[in-house]
Amino acid sequence: MSQNLWHNKASMALTLRPIKQNRVQAELEHQRLTSLINSMADAVITVDEKAKVVIYNGAALNLLDINTIRLSSPLASLFKPIDSNNQPADIADIVLQTMLPTTSRDLRLKYADGSMINLYLSIAPVHLSYGETGQKGFVLLLRDITREKSLEEERDEFISVVSHELRTPIAISEGNISNAQFIAEKSGDINAIKQALAEAHNQVLFLADMINDLSTLSRAERGTLEVAVEAINVHNLCQELLSNYTPEATAKNLQLKLELDPKLELLYSSKLYVREILQNFITNSIKYTQKGHVVIGAKSVAKGVEFSLTDTGIGISKSDQERVFDKFFRSEDFRTHQTTGTGLGLYVTMKLTRLIHADIKLQSELNKGSTFTIFIPNLQAAEA
Repeated sequence: MSQNLWHNKASMALTLRPIKQNRVQAELEHQRLTSLINSMADAVITVDEKAKVVIYNGAALNLLDINTIRLSSPLASLFKPIDSNNQPADIADIVLQTMLPTTSRDLRLKYADGSMINLYLSIAPVHLSYGETGQKGFVLLLRDITREKSLEEERDEFISVVSHELRTPIAISEGNISNAQFIAEKSGDINAIKQALAEAHNQVLFLADMINDLSTLSRAERGTLEVAVEAINVHNLCQELLSNYTPEATAKNLQLKLELDPKLELLYSSKLYVREILQNFITNSIKYTQKGHVVIGAKSVAKGVEFSLTDTGIGISKSDQERVFDKFFRSEDFRTHQTTGTGLGLYVTMKLTRLIHADIKLQSELNKGSTFTIFIPNLQAAEA
């Protein structure tokens, strides 16, 4: 009898040994999984077949902006994402219907303070414990892609705006050149041909300006623009700008004037960028002024020179003043759209001012004009 009992105990021990080994193995696998998840920068949440939380990491707490997650709590109680139609999405339903690994970039997450982020969501059906007979569930990986989404939208807007802005001058140029060819073949009216070619030429110049802006913008955003400091005779530079833009102002019956400090000294900065900054403001002032004058001013101040561009143009509303240096921004004022423009000029200008450590201030009132004040420091003094 005792021998049979010994055999039964031995047999039971042999039977329990693989079970114990499986439990140890399962626990080891669980610890490995937990360690791996906690080492990840992205938010990770694993749920069972009923969409209840099994494991989560610290990044999940940060992303969801909560202090703790109770194990076995329903996934839907943790967060309620918003879909692309701005409607609440049932995250548990989304997870449980997932048969194959899938990803989404269309959901958003709204926080208690009203702020919102764009979510990257990856869902993968997996075995959550050791062995084929183990517990099944899903692994969710979440990431804040708000900045990526913003860059994508900005890129799409860039392509859309540039495509539109290129299409119009190309179409006008093509039409005028075709018209000039037709006139030359039929009537030979030299004046009509000249007029058509002049309009086509203006559109080509517009395209050239746009390409220059885009090229400068590209280099500025890549950080490849270099500042070559040199001595600038401000008086001569302003006289040069007056000479260059007087014909354009005269064509609109505008006065282009200089108001220069007689005590102007040499400015040490990038002559190329200083000239381009001033040119952008001058062309804008002339473009949006229908009558009156545009004044280019310059005076010596401590550590640099203060330039100013004052016009009697249409002015800029207070709401538009906050966005006037934004990429592609053009005011909704109908008078703005009576002239061509890409909305890149002042954005590029702001990029250049930052390169040379300059500062811009704007004062404007609708229907009364605008004054842009640009302080440009001596870079040698700044470096010293």
